[in-house]
Amino acid sequence: MKFFFPDSHDLIDPGFDFDTETRADFRIRQRDDLYAHEVHDAPPYDGMLISKAMVDGIGGGQMRYSLAQRHRLLRVGARDFFRLEKVDPEKKLRTLGDCGAFSYAKEDVPPYTVDEVIDFHVECGFDIGVSIDHVIFAYDPSMDDLLEGLDHPLLEECRRRQEITLTLAADFIQRHRDRRCHFEPMGAAQGWSPRSYADSVAQMQRMGYEYIGLGGMVPLKTPEILACLRAIDEVRNPSTRLHLFGITRCAHIEEFAKYGVASFDSTSPLRQAFKDEKDNYHTLGAAYTAVRIPQVEGNVQLRKRIVAGRVDQQEALRQEQKCLRLVKAYDRDEVALPEALDALRAYEMLCDGGKDRTEQYRRTLEARPWKDCPCAICRDLGVHVVLFRGAERNRRRGFHNVYVLYDRLNRLRAGRASGTPSLAAAGAAGTEG
Repeated sequence: MKFFFPDSHDLIDPGFDFDTETRADFRIRQRDDLYAHEVHDAPPYDGMLISKAMVDGIGGGQMRYSLAQRHRLLRVGARDFFRLEKVDPEKKLRTLGDCGAFSYAKEDVPPYTVDEVIDFHVECGFDIGVSIDHVIFAYDPSMDDLLEGLDHPLLEECRRRQEITLTLAADFIQRHRDRRCHFEPMGAAQGWSPRSYADSVAQMQRMGYEYIGLGGMVPLKTPEILACLRAIDEVRNPSTRLHLFGITRCAHIEEFAKYGVASFDSTSPLRQAFKDEKDNYHTLGAAYTAVRIPQVEGNVQLRKRIVAGRVDQQEALRQEQKCLRLVKAYDRDEVALPEALDALRAYEMLCDGGKDRTEQYRRTLEARPWKDCPCAICRDLGVHVVLFRGAERNRRRGFHNVYVLYDRLNRLRAGRASGTPSLAAAGAAGTEG
């Protein structure tokens, strides 16, 4: 099974100084900053997924790509833009282009034509190109049992979106043939139940698709995903491979593989580094809470408390620097853990008195998991990798988590190849997509 890492234009600045927290004067982000596959000793994924909606800035979110970057991607192609040739001269890393259906999910219809999407796949030089789909939000198998003709607005909307998706998929593969495109077509299937997903896959197989991605499953629980896969397996051709969009679930990879899942993608390991409340730093067997030392000048919540007069700015700066000094000293065995924890608790009370993470921090700092990790991030960064503080640390921790996910996947693959017992149960923490 292959892991594709979705691009969201996440890079790190290799010249960032973690003591002074400054950057080089003449840094140019696109030229000087590094992607995850450039940081680690070997790429921590089998390929990259690039979304047209992300590149175009569709959906009202933060613009990830400047106009110049977008033009350059379309001009030179994905392998050149992401500098894959330098770390992957044998072209083992595959590129997958999709539309980013969640970005336009609130629209009545997708904002792209079939030819616009094919143009995007061709210009970027993707190995695999996904058809246009329209996300179905509901998951309710009981809707399959409703009497024909019964007025049910939610079911009608589900059917409408599925029909749009299937019509566009049929047009997509026909235009792919007409234009003699070199990328492999992947059909994007949508459904609201095991039966409806199976019906989508059956129709796409009749269209000629041998690689089908299952969309809209991110909110589903694992038993629901497995129920869909079992239903699909009843209609799936032996040659048909499945892709899970946005799903990790490492503990169930072996079970997914039995039903024809050949690949998946997820940004979950990266996002959990700074979005999860407690599982921020992953290892093969556990997940740890990152140690929060907010930047006085960069933390919005703390700045509001200072402006409102509830926090003295100079006292906040003093406690911030004390926490940094003591945590680094603890890492060098120069101070005892209780002293560092007391400083962290005092600063936490100043920043956010409603939470006490002392025991979570104790577990993280006592374990010192960064010292046992062989990844390039932990070797270079040390204790800084578990500090929840600014994009440079947080994103590096995310890159570490991606490395751990891929290491876990490689161990699972090696176990399947050698016939050794499953490793899934040992490493499920922190990877649920």
